[in-house]
Amino acid sequence: MKILVIGSGGREHALVWKLRQSSRVSKVYCAPGNGGIADDAECLPADMKNLESLLALAHQVQPDLTIVGPELPLTLGVVDEFTRRGLRIFGPTKAAARLESSKSFAKEFLQRHRIPTAHYAICNSLDEIHHALPHFHMPVVVKADGLAAGKGVVICKSKDEASSVASEMLSGKMLGEAGSRVVLEECLQGDELSFLVVSDGERIAPLVAAQDHKRIGDGDTGPNTGGMGAYSTQTIVDDQMTNWLVQHVARPVVEGMKAEGAEYKGVLYCGLMMTARGPMVLEFNCRFGDPETQPILMRLESDLVEALEASIDGRVSDGDFRWSADASVCVVMSSGGYPGAFEVGKKVMGLEEAAKVEGVKVFHAGTNRRDGAYYTAGGRVLGVTARSAELATAVHRAYEAASKIGFEGAHYRKDIAARALKK
Repeated sequence: MKILVIGSGGREHALVWKLRQSSRVSKVYCAPGNGGIADDAECLPADMKNLESLLALAHQVQPDLTIVGPELPLTLGVVDEFTRRGLRIFGPTKAAARLESSKSFAKEFLQRHRIPTAHYAICNSLDEIHHALPHFHMPVVVKADGLAAGKGVVICKSKDEASSVASEMLSGKMLGEAGSRVVLEECLQGDELSFLVVSDGERIAPLVAAQDHKRIGDGDTGPNTGGMGAYSTQTIVDDQMTNWLVQHVARPVVEGMKAEGAEYKGVLYCGLMMTARGPMVLEFNCRFGDPETQPILMRLESDLVEALEASIDGRVSDGDFRWSADASVCVVMSSGGYPGAFEVGKKVMGLEEAAKVEGVKVFHAGTNRRDGAYYTAGGRVLGVTARSAELATAVHRAYEAASKIGFEGAHYRKDIAARALKK
């Protein structure tokens, strides 16, 4: 079968890499792809903001299955349009993707369905911000309502800072339309957890859990990013907690969306904080996470195509996934200045040497290829990912490989999975 993957980042490279391992797959296309994906799939130009462009591409290549990587095409309704034309596509509809595209919708949905989450206030103006702030202890989290590529969340230490950040968001200066509405949220304490499931609208199959590292600097310092690294092990959550998260978070979401007329098919990413009060939902993503997909798929031993088709066809079961007991870790290498302004076009060196490290796969995120060489083309450039029976070994392998790669301004955190290793 022929498969089309929509997207251009490290998540999409990991999806392409895993899909190619299926005996059922004869050809993989990626639109628009990147320099590294071009080694594993045929990359085709596409505008992810333009549904007509994506439809024209699908009619051109006639894929048997399309998989959507990033959130934007989902929130624009790409699944609705493909399905209307009889094209098989994996992912939620535009209505279901509101869980990600609107944080205010998600918070109100959580409250309606009694799913645990932080206290919050939805604000449309600076006056509403000033009225709500006295009801929160500091620090407080200020979130842009719309899509902001992982950069629309700011933890503020004082009410003055929160007021200033919210004002910047509401004015459109910080994030454009994404900040036209703001959510104030209680700042929860604990360990973050990325818990993903695949749903067919009724049934649910959980993936192995992962932990993301969102801040740019070591020790969780600096601004939030799209994610600077992640790891996955058997010990992040035990079977009892996995079952609790399915029964008290994922299943109520799927059942609630169906009850509200927006059947949820695809991947549901539950971003959680494991607090002293129990697990609390921070956010939802309506697609595979990035960089969590990289370590998660490194541990997947069953056929990804089978699981995705089960979601589309309404036959998801607990047996859809088979996992390795190994640990895996992804270290993201970013451009200097990210998540702020950064330069592109820097030559990437050492990729061949890094690939020789045992158990390592380097997934490309923001690269392009010219004249046989790779150059930076985005904020997050590479996801150096390793697998081993022991987490410590996987971490060592990932950092050994990362140390062999160089480009001007390269930055990566040195403490991915460090807390887990201490435990």
